[in-house]
Amino acid sequence: MKLRVNGKDHEVAAPPDMPLLWVLRDLLGLTGTKYGCGVGQCGACLVHVDGKPRRSCMTDVADVAGKSITTIEGLSADASHPVQQAWAEMDVVQCGYCQSGQIMAAAALIAEKTKPTDPEIDAALGRQLCRCGTYQRVRAAVHRAAELNQEQKS
Repeated sequence: MKLRVNGKDHEVAAPPDMPLLWVLRDLLGLTGTKYGCGVGQCGACLVHVDGKPRRSCMTDVADVAGKSITTIEGLSADASHPVQQAWAEMDVVQCGYCQSGQIMAAAALIAEKTKPTDPEIDAALGRQLCRCGTYQRVRAAVHRAAELNQEQKS
């Protein structure tokens, strides 16, 4: 099966019903996407498929063949993406386990909304669970990422 992950084409020998998460982690060695719950509830496994957020633990690899998949590793090679910059600047990370999913959700949001409101941030990231409770810092970082995104575009 052919997959396009982080801008590169890969041929993977995987059963069609294998979760994308395991293809990414076990077959392609992209371990930034995390296993959290395995039932699509926590968001630790969030990736982008054709630019839209998708929980990779609940996505069969056959469903994304021929589509563009972006993982946390593909967001930017040097952590220069506005969301990654804002996360570091706002000191969001505590334990860090949920952060790749949080960052991917935030990146999808600011790609769609140039200046998201608190309710829009809450709606977009509301299903991204953080056991450390960094939600206020996450919200502040999304606002900062939107600012940085606009600055980079100027």
